[in-house]
Amino acid sequence: MLKITQVDAFTAEPFSGNPAAVCVLPAPRDETWMQNVAKEMNLSETAFLVRRPDGSFDLRWFTPAVEVALCGHATLASAHALWEAGHLLADEIAKLHTKSGILTAARQGDWIELDFPATPETPADPPAGLAEALGATPQYVGKSRFDYLIELDSERTVADLRPDFAGLRALPVRGVMVTSRATTPGWDFVSRFFAPGSGIDEDPVTGSAHCCLTPYWSRKLGRTEFVARQVSPRGGTLRLALEGDRVKLRGQAVTVLTGELRV
Repeated sequence: MLKITQVDAFTAEPFSGNPAAVCVLPAPRDETWMQNVAKEMNLSETAFLVRRPDGSFDLRWFTPAVEVALCGHATLASAHALWEAGHLLADEIAKLHTKSGILTAARQGDWIELDFPATPETPADPPAGLAEALGATPQYVGKSRFDYLIELDSERTVADLRPDFAGLRALPVRGVMVTSRATTPGWDFVSRFFAPGSGIDEDPVTGSAHCCLTPYWSRKLGRTEFVARQVSPRGGTLRLALEGDRVKLRGQAVTVLTGELRV
């Protein structure tokens, strides 16, 4: 039987942030099996890790519908689970081999710092139906390697969005992030992330989206460090730093359950 752990990421409080399942495998399993487990867990991501002989790990992420190339919250959850279960010592850096290259995670007190590649956007024409599906007028539209980035006029507009998910599902991208400057003290910008085409209507907290949002807001605000809030119903907080072509994503995590897979 295999142990599987559910971790709430980008939060220190259970039942908030973004939940991910984490399974450390003794040997690789086939993609169909991993996809079926992710469908069974029915979380925005399920992460699978396999230790390499040098002590690093292979890491793959699956939504209930597809495998994805980059996922922040499930990486944070994976690192948290590796330390908590004793797969890594408390002061060891997690080195993770993924479809987006080598990622690392390091403990910094109660926080975990991820080192991810920046995925900056470039200006793009809005695809047909985007504004109608969002129910809001974009102030700016850009497109990154994975997603559309949409700036809206206010934090309130971002928080109050009630998108047409069927309309968003028709767009040929992983997801759509919406963002604005924050008006709530202590936050620099806010966002939400919708990915119905990847099997997730709304992702509660999306680390990989901040690999695009961080360079975007750095250009706009002339800074390299931010506190960001994803204003989904569950919500989550990220501390961010842009360092060249890398983004440092800092978050907290808490384990909410452990169980066993009997398949």
